[in-house]
Amino acid sequence: MQLLPRNAIAIAGIHTGIGKTIVSAAITEALDAHYWKPVQAGLEERDRDTVSNLITNGTQRVHAEAVALSMPASPHTAAAAQGITIDYTTFPWPQTTHPLVVETAGGILSPISDTQTMADMLAWWQVPIILVTQHYLGSINHTVAAIEVMRARRLPIAALVLSGNNNPSSEKFIEEYTGLKIAARVPWLAVPHNTNIIECATALQPLAKYLKDNYLNR
Repeated sequence: MQLLPRNAIAIAGIHTGIGKTIVSAAITEALDAHYWKPVQAGLEERDRDTVSNLITNGTQRVHAEAVALSMPASPHTAAAAQGITIDYTTFPWPQTTHPLVVETAGGILSPISDTQTMADMLAWWQVPIILVTQHYLGSINHTVAAIEVMRARRLPIAALVLSGNNNPSSEKFIEEYTGLKIAARVPWLAVPHNTNIIECATALQPLAKYLKDNYLNR
């Protein structure tokens, strides 16, 4: 099996377009970490460019993708359009002495190939995972289903993080049903920029300490 960094933490989501990149930027800043999105589908708005512009010294802390696909679509579709097969077992991981925040694409069961999903990739890596949730119609189902999938596959869930606005009723059900508390919150940012990412990172310091104490530098 590929030797993986001992100081990496993955960011996964219950769905696409829920703010994983903003959460990743805030956590990267909070941990003084480096950032890597191994699979990027769609090159006009690259998540690594977004994060690089949002965090302090971004050009020095953001790493190039292992696979960069032109089509803004599901990775398996975008890869097939270019005649590429994504093999996450051979990805060359960035080498850094800092913690490494690894952002996945789409939701936890988004396909990465014709036969594998993001969950399969995470199961191979066995790095701790922050699951990002957001409140919208259907998000309780998506959140609970994602947690059950991760637990069934024995994926190590380090924390559940809320992106966007609060919804006490939904949060109460999710926490009581799954037994997993929302560890931190990253608000919806109308215009994300370095200043409000730094503010978010300050608020995330308790989570950053928890991650360092329990999952990073193992």
